Amino acid sequence: MTAEQARPPAATSARTGNSEPLYGGTGTRRITVRDLAAAKARSEKWPMLTAYDALTARIFDAAGIPVLLVGDSAAMVVYGHDTTIPVTVNELIPLTAAVVRGARRAMVVADLPFGSYQASVEAAMATATRFLKETGAQAVKLEGVRRVLPQVEELVAAGIPVMAHLGLTPQSVNAIGGYRVQGRGEDGERLMHDAKAMQAAGAFALVLECVPADLAARVTATLTIPTIGIGAGPDCDAQVLVWQDMAGLTPQTAKFVKKYADVGAVLRDAAECFAADVVSGSFPTPEFSYR
Repeated sequence: MTAEQARPPAATSARTGNSEPLYGGTGTRRITVRDLAAAKARSEKWPMLTAYDALTARIFDAAGIPVLLVGDSAAMVVYGHDTTIPVTVNELIPLTAAVVRGARRAMVVADLPFGSYQASVEAAMATATRFLKETGAQAVKLEGVRRVLPQVEELVAAGIPVMAHLGLTPQSVNAIGGYRVQGRGEDGERLMHDAKAMQAAGAFALVLECVPADLAARVTATLTIPTIGIGAGPDCDAQVLVWQDMAGLTPQTAKFVKKYADVGAVLRDAAECFAADVVSGSFPTPEFSYR
């Protein structure tokens, strides 16, 4: 099945009133938090991908992906670090601005990097304001709960939409002892409480990463805001993957990653063919030369 065949026609997709589906819609205006809330009310599932540059953002936008996340995962897939911790605001801002320029319909969410919002409400406000003013992003994402609840409340009160992130929070990898499933046993009730607290603070959506599928299903059924799963089972309202993982560019991936292509092999083959033509003298031919 091709991507075009998989994309649901706007005329036959589930909708309420005049609302078009998030994935498969034909409108050109930006997706908003109200659209995500309406999709939750319709029990409509939708996809989210990361993006870090204008070209891939344009491709994913044309494919109908309604939300693009400029993730702090850029630390690894763009800048070559081992974790998300080293990436800075100044490194993510130009990437976010490029994604905004590349996408016309998709909502662009900017990840607030480690150390840029945890210290205080003032720090969070300054960082989030920079992302919205300097990049054109429509929302920000941050990790954690108890310490950052005041930040979420103040950002939302100031008119900045906030996507929350619970479960495995990669910025806290050193504190939680590595990349491990979160929310098993009694920790599940704590995560449920945290999810409700984030919703009460005004978050418009909640990422659930590496949590048991049954817990994610309970959280999704309990909350009125959409949940976005990554390694959290099939019952979340949406699913997100790092696009390089999804497309087969990343050498090693987590258990929850399904590779939908082998773009790495395609690029390698293209590079080898180009190199062979250059070495043999068969490129450039007159067709690719000026007179």
